[in-house]
Amino acid sequence: MEIEQFLVDATLEVFASIIPLDIAPEPVGCDAPAVEPDVSSLIGLAGDLKGVLAVHCPASVALGVTSAMLGMEVAALDEDVKDALGEIANMVAGGLKISLAALNKKIELSIATTCIGKSIRTGGLAGATRATVIFATPAGRFRIELRYILV
Repeated sequence: MEIEQFLVDATLEVFASIIPLDIAPEPVGCDAPAVEPDVSSLIGLAGDLKGVLAVHCPASVALGVTSAMLGMEVAALDEDVKDALGEIANMVAGGLKISLAALNKKIELSIATTCIGKSIRTGGLAGATRATVIFATPAGRFRIELRYILV
């Protein structure tokens, strides 16, 4: 199963449908520098795939993506940014859910939780597999991460 490709496809679909911003996935496994997030939005997954999907963004990317999504300049990491990143996480997780349903896997999604701050680290789910895809935007790079256990 190509989880990374599901994440790429779902993320590209989200941006094509609601965010007028060009994005491009970086090759999986490339040696690009890490994306240090200032904003992270997380969605819990349950069912045949258990885990957490996260969207991790530096502040400049979170502001750029939110501004493009809302069609207005957003200058501060505020509720609009939290809502926008939460909606992106929700829609990417929804796209993953659809891809997995085609493989007869059923998953349920939680409500998004968005955190703003420096040095955000996520953890949990001992023994989980980690899939990460980095995307480039005009505002910089962001990361979609999935930590999961496939049942």
